[in-house]
Amino acid sequence: MVNWEVTATSIYCDAVDDDVTIMVYKDWTTRCTGYNKYVENLTKEVATMLKKKGKLLGKHLKCDGPLDYRVTDYRDKLMAEEKAMTG
Repeated sequence: MVNWEVTATSIYCDAVDDDVTIMVYKDWTTRCTGYNKYVENLTKEVATMLKKKGKLLGKHLKCDGPLDYRVTDYRDKLMAEEKAMTG
């Protein structure tokens, strides 16, 4: 088991054209602030803004959720680092 409670990193997420924070907890569960903002607590204003930004960028913007490769890649990187330190 890891000796930290939570670790986080902020990244630019092109799926929603915004900066998000990815958190990984000591039990390897993950959380992303983008998922919280663009899925769990999506307001009409945020949905409208996301649609407008997507139109300007010429692509559909949509949060891919907790199994998004950006989230899982960060978690997997931490797991590999932990394994290298303890292995």
